[in-house]
Amino acid sequence: MIELDGHSLTAESAKRIVFERESVSLAPQALQRVREARAVVDKLVAKNQRAYGITTGFGKLSTQTIPREKLSLLQENLLKSHAVGVGEPLSEAAARAALLFRLNSLLQGRSGVRVEIVEYLKEFLNRGVVPIIPAKGSVGSSGDLAPLAHLALLLIGEGQAKLGTTTLSGRELLRELGLEPLQLAPKEGLALINGTQVTLALGFVALVHAQKLLAQAQAISALALEALRGHTQAFDERLHQARPHPGQIRVAHAMRAWLAGSRLANSRTDDVQDNYTLRCIPQVLGASFDIFDFVQEKFEIEMNSATDNPLVFAESGEVLAGGNFHGQILAFCCELLGQAVAEIGNFAERQIALLLEAPDLPKFLIAEGGLNSGLMVPQYTAAALVAENKVLAHPASVDSIPTSGGKEDHNSMATTSAYKALQITKNVEVILAIELLTVRQALSFRDASQMAPRTRALYERISQQIPPLAHDRLLQYDIHRAIQIVQEGSWLNGV
Repeated sequence: MIELDGHSLTAESAKRIVFERESVSLAPQALQRVREARAVVDKLVAKNQRAYGITTGFGKLSTQTIPREKLSLLQENLLKSHAVGVGEPLSEAAARAALLFRLNSLLQGRSGVRVEIVEYLKEFLNRGVVPIIPAKGSVGSSGDLAPLAHLALLLIGEGQAKLGTTTLSGRELLRELGLEPLQLAPKEGLALINGTQVTLALGFVALVHAQKLLAQAQAISALALEALRGHTQAFDERLHQARPHPGQIRVAHAMRAWLAGSRLANSRTDDVQDNYTLRCIPQVLGASFDIFDFVQEKFEIEMNSATDNPLVFAESGEVLAGGNFHGQILAFCCELLGQAVAEIGNFAERQIALLLEAPDLPKFLIAEGGLNSGLMVPQYTAAALVAENKVLAHPASVDSIPTSGGKEDHNSMATTSAYKALQITKNVEVILAIELLTVRQALSFRDASQMAPRTRALYERISQQIPPLAHDRLLQYDIHRAIQIVQEGSWLNGV
């Protein structure tokens, strides 16, 4: 059980909740903050004060004052009018992450919702509810309005969600959970949709996948270096202390550990320096490490932030309009994340090419070349995905299209940035899988007894799941199995 308080959620605890379905509880002090903020909103409504989104319309319609008797309808209309997302639903992980992050943000006690709202969201999370949220429709400012509206509809018995393998309407879901549809109070609809949590969820899931891919890219690079009988001098600690970027030092250390005791490494005598894709493993993969660390730091700040508008400050009794919903920082982070993952794929594809062209290995790693094409064409697939990633890595965040009649005249496009980053990670999963298949075949022509103890253990694990290629066969099945191995990531465990 992980206690949520709006301030102390970490990437590690979020992983446990989102991917491992660990249950959550709500900190008593957070619930007290929620109550105090709600009291401020109730007082404002009782006095009939003008406040954005509470007693007025939204966006360009903020000049319109809404009668007190229609303030609940205003919030319901907001959800219905803004639930206009399109495209495929978010993945289960991304939908649950959005639910978690919206709940944790409301626990800041700056949004003015009732305790019932956070209790319902907690129940959704703990009971395994997966909101059906169309992936496209947010411009990353005024929050992720459209996708979060689809999530929020569940509270009033609208929208759709999955419970287990069953798709339910919002009303069916609440009945299954033993809950009644809520009638929204003033401010609550706006508080539920005016935030960055869908962008953050997409970026977070991409980051989790990216971190898993980077760990595997290092191991696969060590295997590739042995298959190519490359040099380990480039990983000498003194070199990296002379340029002490943390990620670079970390990767160099990992390479030394993977290759310790190898008699295949350093066995070439025809050249004293390897290609960059062997020699510069620490510099390239290490740079991605540093970007991932930076992005995680910013994501953890965002997980514990109040990002709706206006915000309630119970300490002074004030309600302040501002722009914490703007996703610019997430847009930049997700663009960096996507570029750093794309480079892992670029690097892997070039290592594949080196393996296929090694002068002391069979051409395309197959006997009877000509009759057999071997692993020639999987490299084409990797190249196609690298090319796609180059397009996806072009920043969406450098553009802005105004919305709401020009009132919202600069939008971050952060959700597109996050969506692209996640797609890049999926492509790189396949590229690394193809490299894993390729390096397994290349090492079948080497003496495995000459490998380092740790890399040999990895090679033997992979060999049990992917047989060597003696002649051409349907490689799609090998590629699919290799993709499963990379997605699971467990082949590194305990080695």
